[in-house]
Amino acid sequence: MSWAGPEDIYLSTSLASYLDRKLLVLLRDGRKLMGTLRSFDQFANAVLEGACERVIVGEQYCDIPLGLYVIRGENVVLIGELDTERDELPPHMIRVSETEIKRAQKVEREASELRGTMRKRMEFLDFD
Repeated sequence: MSWAGPEDIYLSTSLASYLDRKLLVLLRDGRKLMGTLRSFDQFANAVLEGACERVIVGEQYCDIPLGLYVIRGENVVLIGELDTERDELPPHMIRVSETEIKRAQKVEREASELRGTMRKRMEFLDFD
């Protein structure tokens, strides 16, 4: 068993204030998870109940249900409480199905790859 330093104590007490509250968790890979915090440890490993992944592409979004979800603390970038009294998204956002959002993600990824390919092909041009 390792000794818990002061920073570990502050981390666990700050997460304790979020127990049984609805949270948004931003992960290192860019995913956004929402759910109710049910448990955590000194490494910021967390258990979310009723978790879902919010996927946003342009003005479309989808909440993909995940159920009970364990998050490894080293993957957490940000944790914040959601205001359940307020709309979470601007009114112009359109909720779509999981199939539609995955298709939109694929189109966005392909467009990004194409931009990268075009940029590489144009590197020989020096516009300076």
